[in-house]
Amino acid sequence: MSLISLCLAIVCEVGATLSLRMAVTGRRIWFVPVVLGYVLAFSLLSVTLAHGMPLGAAYGMWAAGGVALTAVLSKLLFDEPLTWIMGLGIVLIAGGVLLVETQAAH
Repeated sequence: MSLISLCLAIVCEVGATLSLRMAVTGRRIWFVPVVLGYVLAFSLLSVTLAHGMPLGAAYGMWAAGGVALTAVLSKLLFDEPLTWIMGLGIVLIAGGVLLVETQAAH
């Protein structure tokens, strides 16, 4: 259950961030999904923690998943740059989170 709530938190956070991009370049109505998305994201992160996932692991996966998904979707939706160096950075972030996660069990 904690992994499901964490994945939903990541999706809400990314949706809010993408909506923020729309809000600052388009119509102000986009601030509604920004606020709702961030409130849902933090609420779902709280649920994740309440189900027993360690804070370091949960926050690391939440942040890394958000960075990776936002970078890819920004490329697809807004034609923003996504270079191989940025891709390498995403891989390194994921590797770092994996190291934190595996050591959290010890």
